[in-house]
Amino acid sequence: MTLAEQPSYEEMQQQVHALQTQLEQAQRMATIGELASTTTHEFNNLLTTIINYAKLGMRHKDEATRDKALQKINDAAARAAKVASSVLSMARSRAGAFEPINLAVVLSDTLELIGREFQKHRIALETQVASDLPLVLGSATQLQRVLVNLLVNARQATKAGGWVRVRLEHDAQSQEIILQVRDSGSGIAPELLPKIFDPYFTTKAGPDESGQGGTGIGLSACKQIIDAHSGRIRVDSGIGKGTAFTIRLPVASQTQAA
Repeated sequence: MTLAEQPSYEEMQQQVHALQTQLEQAQRMATIGELASTTTHEFNNLLTTIINYAKLGMRHKDEATRDKALQKINDAAARAAKVASSVLSMARSRAGAFEPINLAVVLSDTLELIGREFQKHRIALETQVASDLPLVLGSATQLQRVLVNLLVNARQATKAGGWVRVRLEHDAQSQEIILQVRDSGSGIAPELLPKIFDPYFTTKAGPDESGQGGTGIGLSACKQIIDAHSGRIRVDSGIGKGTAFTIRLPVASQTQAA
């Protein structure tokens, strides 16, 4: 290639931007892929509830039974709408204006989406959330993507009978919110730890019937999102000792929170 044929700086920047956009899209779709089996199972349960109570309402003419059936149908439909809205929000989420958010609410919404997966695989899910947490400045949907990735990874690494613990607290001294996801799973070899946030690097052999496997872009997305929130993410792990991901996010100032 001659000097005249070499791409200009502007063209190289455009290529880099295009690759970054493709990676971001792949990261979002990977998160949606992780949720596919969970939400499909959830929607099936909700539809079964709606159908059964609709039949109950049609069989019984008394007002009390019909009112109960309609209330159950309404509750199930509302939950289905919430699940669909959460998944669509994550699929569409892009870097944008940040706003003050409560991480406890983000965690609660995330567990609404994937909490039943832990019951399905007989893994104990324990949460420890401090009261009156200060707000952080950020994107709720992007931070929810982080939680989904970490929780799905923890569930996949943990065998039946194991546990996953989520801790959310305020460090008053550093004025940071600490979010930790710890599991009793298989752990990660020390020589692999420096690479786990690299795009397309994965410690998983590939997807199987249990949903285990990965693309290697989930943790890189977590790192990018936390960096964009001026936070830090750290991993501690050892073979046979489980894994703990610890995230620190700065508390929103009073002006930002207002």
